[in-house]
Amino acid sequence: MTNSQTTSQTTFLNPQNYYRFPWSLNDNGISWLEVTASCNLDCKGCYRDRHSTGHKTLEEIADDLNVFKRERKSDCMSIAGGDPLVHPAIVKIVEMVSKGGWKPIINTNGLALTPELLQGLISAGVFGFTFHIDTSQTRSDSPNIKDETDLNTTRFRYAELVSKIGKGKISCSFNQTVTKKTLNQVPEIVRWAKKYPKIIQSMVFILYRDPQLIDNLDFFANGKKIELEKIYEETDWGEKQHLTAHDIAEKIREAEPMYAPSAFLNGTVDPNSMKWLIAIRAANGENTYGFAGPKFMEYIQMCSHLFRGKWLSYTSTQLLSTGRSCAVLFSPFDKGMRQILKNYLKNVFHSPISLFQKTYMQSFAIIQPIDFMPDGRMNMCDSCPDMTVHKGKMYWSCRLEEVKRHGTFMTAIPKNMDTLL
Repeated sequence: MTNSQTTSQTTFLNPQNYYRFPWSLNDNGISWLEVTASCNLDCKGCYRDRHSTGHKTLEEIADDLNVFKRERKSDCMSIAGGDPLVHPAIVKIVEMVSKGGWKPIINTNGLALTPELLQGLISAGVFGFTFHIDTSQTRSDSPNIKDETDLNTTRFRYAELVSKIGKGKISCSFNQTVTKKTLNQVPEIVRWAKKYPKIIQSMVFILYRDPQLIDNLDFFANGKKIELEKIYEETDWGEKQHLTAHDIAEKIREAEPMYAPSAFLNGTVDPNSMKWLIAIRAANGENTYGFAGPKFMEYIQMCSHLFRGKWLSYTSTQLLSTGRSCAVLFSPFDKGMRQILKNYLKNVFHSPISLFQKTYMQSFAIIQPIDFMPDGRMNMCDSCPDMTVHKGKMYWSCRLEEVKRHGTFMTAIPKNMDTLL
């Protein structure tokens, strides 16, 4: 959480140049199913109550899925927590989600994932994994970690495991929370991920929000003043500065000069804020041919909704390995795809062996959480893909602790109204 601001003075981002995802509250690419409050890690800055424990029953999970089925059409179901892999019935839960018509995506730190459990999840219909791995965690599988780049070995181990046991058919993504402290490490993470588009389909950078930085607002719930630190614990991990999508985009471009986003979700208050920002890279290993343009994203979304009745979210690894065919098919309509095809043909001319190698599509995403405006308005993710269900109703998952404690979201009022007059 932060007052809306950009730490960078200049930026190449302009929302007018990108495709705005047509997602809505009741027709979205993703939904968010929380199956447990228990976790096997204690991460700095976690927005969940780190002292909560307990698993939802299968009956409760079935009720949550029925709410989604009734009120929200979506392509994928993110299975989260806590850490969902510690739920003793996680294989059955994946089966329930798959049979319900969603692509099950497990959001996990990975610590509980074994080859045997992975095989069971694959048999149950899991579509993909999003592993959250960063330096906010003290991981038993990664001792003596000093910075984010030290965790690349751990990330690769999970990507290789999913690829090997899933026979290349299971999607693998990585989440990394970014703070001012780790911002300068983003380019090296991008350089590393670029090497493995075959087994790493997506890298997601999530911007950390430290509620203790909001010192110009008072917070209320049900007419009573709320002390923010009683809900969100203070940590020095964020180094007392908030980032925006612009900051991360500029760091990505340091490692990938061709980087160009194609689609986004804006904020509920600030239409120019980049709440979800997506870029699609076409590559043969480290060799980047270019980035898909907004028309490609638009046509993909529209065709998915026309023929499947759902906005597209996570894409199969098989489809992501057809970058060359996509470039040929969409080059008449999309400038980015034309450049990809042009660069691909140049590469074939200089290195004919690349004609026999696959071209992969790999995404780089940025998520900018809630921002507080100077007047107390809350700039949330418009058409949020991470809406979850609590007691039969949908809420923003990142603020669920407010609802659990107070039965409602908090509101904010400036401490000094004179500054707004």
